[in-house]
Amino acid sequence: MTAASLETFPALRGLSRLADCRPVIVVDTREQAPLVFLRLQSVRDTLTTGDYSFRGGEDLFAIERKSIADLVACCVGDNRERFFRELHRLRGHKFRRLLIVGTREEIEAGGYRSQIKPAAVLATVAVIETRFDVPAVFAASPDEAARLVERWAWYAAREVVEAANELLRGAETQPPVVT
Repeated sequence: MTAASLETFPALRGLSRLADCRPVIVVDTREQAPLVFLRLQSVRDTLTTGDYSFRGGEDLFAIERKSIADLVACCVGDNRERFFRELHRLRGHKFRRLLIVGTREEIEAGGYRSQIKPAAVLATVAVIETRFDVPAVFAASPDEAARLVERWAWYAAREVVEAANELLRGAETQPPVVT
């Protein structure tokens, strides 16, 4: 390796351009009724896990979205095991959330088509938060859910850029090592 090849990180040359960029939300192609985003652009692509991420942060950021009906269906039988496998995959992401579109009060009132008791549904949410370390967040409407995803994506992407800036600042303060 020559001294000239140690002078710059080619991948970081355009880092200053990131200051003017906005994250692009990635919506999983399997998402049947995607949220509508008003502040950030979105694209459809296949995600390994979760329903929403942002471009370039697919391994760091994952949101699994469930309606109340979907959540209730995931509380029993084979659906429960499949859902728990999905949640287990989320654990590898620095930022992860289970976004429930609906309210805790809807669950408590049994406002869904199933014989499963509200206490069992809420207990499953508690298991998700403790066993899988995936915070569950309720959003009263799809619009509120979309705003949350946009806000989370914005701040998570910002942390990535700040970490890259720290790397760059640290590299600038160290003299190059020539071997």
